[in-house]
Amino acid sequence: MTLANTLRENKAVYTVAGAGDLAVEKLREVPEQVGKARENAGKYQEDFRGNLDRYREQVRETVDRYRGEVRENVGRLEVKDLPGAAVAYVTHFGTRTVEFIDELAERGKKVVHREAEEIAEITEKPAPKKAAPQRGPAQGQARTGAAAKKSDS
Repeated sequence: MTLANTLRENKAVYTVAGAGDLAVEKLREVPEQVGKARENAGKYQEDFRGNLDRYREQVRETVDRYRGEVRENVGRLEVKDLPGAAVAYVTHFGTRTVEFIDELAERGKKVVHREAEEIAEITEKPAPKKAAPQRGPAQGQARTGAAAKKSDS
């Protein structure tokens, strides 16, 4: 198995290729997003100034509400439940990470195989034939003299 085939069958290579392809896709969207942000900047600024006092009040109410809920729940919190909750959280996070890596690997597999096919198409094209070298007058003439006598004997 060649090095290229070994690399092509490696999940890490696929994952990196998929991550690169995703990054390129997202970078291509940036100019469009910047244009939209510029268009909406003035509108958002006016809306924000008009609603600033209302937002401040909502934030204060929300903070007060959550402080009360946290105080209530701290009394019910049992230390023995923390390891189980931590394991559940880490397991969920690990599962999501594996799913994301698998998605990147699938995306990368498509990219790698697409590029390999393009390279194969390029290399399969026959090279242009070179013209036969032109013979000089000395090369095309029959042998004469001593060389001809030796070959005749």
